[in-house]
Amino acid sequence: MNGRCRGARTTAAVAAVAADGLTARAPALVSGHAHRYPDRMTDLRLEELSAATAAAANSLTLKPGQEQFVQPTSYAQAESDVKPSASWPRVVLDGDEVVGLIIGSFDAENAQEELRSCIWRVNVAANAQGRGVGRFAVHGLADEARKRGFERLTVVYEPGTGSPEAFFQALGFTVVGETQYGDHVAALTL
Repeated sequence: MNGRCRGARTTAAVAAVAADGLTARAPALVSGHAHRYPDRMTDLRLEELSAATAAAANSLTLKPGQEQFVQPTSYAQAESDVKPSASWPRVVLDGDEVVGLIIGSFDAENAQEELRSCIWRVNVAANAQGRGVGRFAVHGLADEARKRGFERLTVVYEPGTGSPEAFFQALGFTVVGETQYGDHVAALTL
């Protein structure tokens, strides 16, 4: 899964805050079927992006065709309006392996409402997609948004075949608008 505002679909993981970041046990069942990767994705955790994890995060390989959704036009145009201090970059680790990246932004004063509490980017390694990594990352970001007092989390994505729309809908996001560039704005009530 890739791009600004991307992820993967499984049942919700039970999360707990630990000293080293957010950790969770991956779900035993996916859509009512036995988990097909019993030895993988069992101990996911979120950690702040660091020098030690940046190279692995930048090297995540996406599935073919997902590259086109990495940066919606709306985000490319809005980048100059986003404060670096508002950024919330985290990697998703399975053991010591970086399997995902999520970048959120929290700026209650941003002139663009859809950028006040938003998912800026979600990338999940191709070989880790479909195992709950994206869902875990979005839930972690949503928890952080709640802690900061936000009542909704938004995402902007380019619609189309292969887009992340179904993923976000499965998480409870609903389309609430469209940008001037045709990108969808979706929101999740927290």
